[in-house]
Amino acid sequence: MYLIIVLATAGFSMWVSSTLKRKFKKYSQQSLQSGLSGKEIAEQMLMDHGIRDVKVVCTSGMLSDHYNPKTKTVNLSEGVYSQRNAAAAAVATHECGHAVQHATGYEWLQMRSTLVPAVSVASNLSMWVIFGGLAAMQTLAFGQTIAMIGVGMFGLGTLFSFITLPVEYDASNRALAWLKRKQIVTQQELVGAEDALKWAARTYVVAAIGSLATLIYLAFRVAGNSRD
Repeated sequence: MYLIIVLATAGFSMWVSSTLKRKFKKYSQQSLQSGLSGKEIAEQMLMDHGIRDVKVVCTSGMLSDHYNPKTKTVNLSEGVYSQRNAAAAAVATHECGHAVQHATGYEWLQMRSTLVPAVSVASNLSMWVIFGGLAAMQTLAFGQTIAMIGVGMFGLGTLFSFITLPVEYDASNRALAWLKRKQIVTQQELVGAEDALKWAARTYVVAAIGSLATLIYLAFRVAGNSRD
């Protein structure tokens, strides 16, 4: 069952990821009539929302774009920072959407940020605790308790992945609404930007579903071992 879950999740994830890359490549060839670069669009969106303490910087890697609330930087990949196409506009404004969330105290982003320290520890230790507890069940009465603690730790990561969904979708909605309101892109370019962001969001959906499926499997495995 676990192998089926892993293979199904991995297969779906690869399909979504490859589709996202194909979409990004397609809309990277759709030049903006405005001639604005990803950096320039990001700076305009930040300024328009009254955000003047966030910098737009270039980072290496493909699709490595992210907003860092600690350093207050919108980090745009090389394929977005200086490019002038629909894909760059979509990604740049999406990351600025996170900056706007941060500036306005968006509750889902605050919740996710609160969980980050605990999740970073739990994600690294959960499997060790689960399988350590399962092994201990052969000789120790509290082995199941240890394993269930590990399941709870893994569950924290699953919760984090689901909290991430409204954060990502809201950032995309903010981006698209601003692009449309300010007429930064044409209607055709907006359709491309929306399509690119739609597939980017699906990568988070796949991750959340995969995490939930694994959590259910682990819970049943621990429960099944206790009956044995």
